[in-house]
Amino acid sequence: MNQKKLHTLYGLKWNPFLPDLPQEALVLQPKINHFAWKIENLIMDGGFALLTGDPGLGKSVALRLLSERFNQIGDLMGTEFTRPQSGLADFYRELGQLFGVDLKMNNKYGGFQKLRDKWKEHMNKNLFRPVLLIDEAQEMHPSVLSELRLLSSTTFDSKIILTVVLCGDKRLVEKLQDPDLLPIDSRIRTRLILENYSSGDLLDLLKESLERAGNPSLMTNGLMDTMAEHSCGNPRAMMIACGDLLMEAARLDMKQMNEDLFIKFYSSEQPKKKKK
Repeated sequence: MNQKKLHTLYGLKWNPFLPDLPQEALVLQPKINHFAWKIENLIMDGGFALLTGDPGLGKSVALRLLSERFNQIGDLMGTEFTRPQSGLADFYRELGQLFGVDLKMNNKYGGFQKLRDKWKEHMNKNLFRPVLLIDEAQEMHPSVLSELRLLSSTTFDSKIILTVVLCGDKRLVEKLQDPDLLPIDSRIRTRLILENYSSGDLLDLLKESLERAGNPSLMTNGLMDTMAEHSCGNPRAMMIACGDLLMEAARLDMKQMNEDLFIKFYSSEQPKKKKK
């Protein structure tokens, strides 16, 4: 169904179950807000931060929050690294594009120095370290991570000229235990490990999401309880399931989503048993 028709049918400002929500629709755990506050302080001194957890727990939402907050800080040079699986050559190419530095691939040393000079100039002018946000960082090659560590500090590692936020699933934590990457792990100044939500936290998230979308009574209380209890502590799983139910409710022209809809929809989704 067309999203505009869906919004009109249920009086919604946006579909609260889609991933590409506007900034004002994002509902964040207090610990994510606290992590963002610590990163805002980290940009004064620079260094590495780590955000990790299983898929669907809100890591990318936390990065959106950080990016938005950095955009509100005047003259802060903050950007997202978009291709974490790059080799060293592509890693330098993207850094050059992100920070407006003309790099020659046949002169890696020159590129190394140009990037550091750019960051030092920004730091001296604005007092903030430039920020690099890297999602899916578990995909990064160890050689690229090591190069990033060397790029980000000067004066015998006593002066940090870049703030790096590494975000990835728990494979990233395991990767950083590699002997070659322990120097990065030891430099992580703040870290947040996201865990599964409780049913109560999921219920609060769902209620607040509906409230912000403009229709707090879109789902009955019983259905909201059911969705929170059956989502295994994963907000993404809950939102995907709710989105499926919303489309089914619209198809049936229901004014409100309820428990009967949940039972009928998911019982029809189960594969039929073969007759003997």
